[in-house]
Amino acid sequence: MNPLTPEQIEEGWLLLFDNETLFGWSGDPGINWHVADQAIAASEGPIGLLLTTVRFADFELSLEFKGSPGSNGGVFVRCAEAPSDPATDCYEVNIADDHPQGFLSGSLVAHAPSNPGFSTTDDNWHQMHVSAVGNLFRVSIDGRDVCEFRDERSGWRPSGLIGLQKNSGELAYRNIRIKPLGSRELFNGTDLAGWREVPGGKSVIDVVDGSIHVVNGPGFLETEGTFQDFLVQFEARTHAPELNSGLFFRAERGTEQAPSNGYEVQIHNGFHEGDRNRPNNAGTGAIFRRVEARRVVADDLSWATITLLADGPQIATWVQGYPVVNWRDQRTPDPNPRKGLRLEAGHLSLQGHDPTTDMSFRRIRLAELPPKN
Repeated sequence: MNPLTPEQIEEGWLLLFDNETLFGWSGDPGINWHVADQAIAASEGPIGLLLTTVRFADFELSLEFKGSPGSNGGVFVRCAEAPSDPATDCYEVNIADDHPQGFLSGSLVAHAPSNPGFSTTDDNWHQMHVSAVGNLFRVSIDGRDVCEFRDERSGWRPSGLIGLQKNSGELAYRNIRIKPLGSRELFNGTDLAGWREVPGGKSVIDVVDGSIHVVNGPGFLETEGTFQDFLVQFEARTHAPELNSGLFFRAERGTEQAPSNGYEVQIHNGFHEGDRNRPNNAGTGAIFRRVEARRVVADDLSWATITLLADGPQIATWVQGYPVVNWRDQRTPDPNPRKGLRLEAGHLSLQGHDPTTDMSFRRIRLAELPPKN
C-alpha cells in the first residue's frame, strides 16, 4: 500500500501521488487527467496543469515521467495557482525533445537551457530529480545532472505549488514524492525549552529517552512560539491500543479555562472490523471534528511519522508519508478554530487526552512557509 521504505519515511519523504487516485491534486477540467497503471496520465484537451493544493518551499522532488514521441510536458515547481508566464509565475522543468528556444528536457523554461543528450519522449520511463533550495535549482534526468540555475532576480519565487503539465501528446507521471527541506527542531531531545505546560492540566509531562512523554490527562504542552503557514513533521507513539491524543495548531494561547482552542491533528489508530479505510475515531491524521483520515496508516505501539502542512485555509496531512487528509476550511473566520476559520499564527500543542493517555513524541521539526507572492 505504501511504496515508501522505512528509511524514506524517517528522512521525511511524502507521497504526492498514492498510485490509485488524484487525491491532493486539482486539474484543468478540460484535460483528461486520470490514473492508469499506477501513473497519472493525460492525452486529450488543451494545454494545462494538474496542481497540488498546497505549497512547498525548499525541497527535493523525485518522479518518473513518460512521453510519447514528439510529446511536450513539464514539471512545474513553486508555481502560482494560475500561471501565465513561466518566467515569473513558476519554474517549469521542461519535458521535450524539441523546443523553438532550445529548452529541452530538464531545462528551466525562460531561465536556463539544458541538453540531456538523449531522447526523453520515447515511450520509456525516465527518472527526474529536482532540488529547490533558496534560489538555487538543480535538475537531473536518469541520474545525469542536466541543469543548474540560480535565480538572481529580486522577485524570485520562494514557494509555490507542484504541477504536472500536459502540453501535447501522451504524458504520464508516477512515483511522485517530495522531501521538504529547511526545517528546524522544536524539541531538543533533552528538556522542554521552548515549550510550556498549559495551566490546570492533569497530565504528567517529562522527557524520557529523548522523547516527550505524556501520561494521564487532560493536559497540554504548547510551544512558546506561534506559527501561521508551515510544514511540521513529528513522530508519535502510543503505548497502549487505541489511545487518543493529538497535535493542536494555530491555537490560541492555552488557559486553564480554555486550554486547547485550535485545529487538531488527531492521533488514534483504531479502525472498524479490520478495515483501515474505516477509522473508528476519525483516524490518525484527521482534522478532528472537520474531516476524517481516509485511511488509518499507523499502528499502535510503534513510532509513526506524521506530517501537517497548513497553507492558508488549505490543510494537508500525511501519516508514514501517505496522504490521508486534504481539506479546505471554508467556514466564517473566527479567532477560535473550534468555531471558524483561523488564518492567524497560533501555538502548537501536544495533547494528553484523558487518564489512559500514555504517549511519546520526538523529532518535532518545522519549516515555515513564506508569504505567497
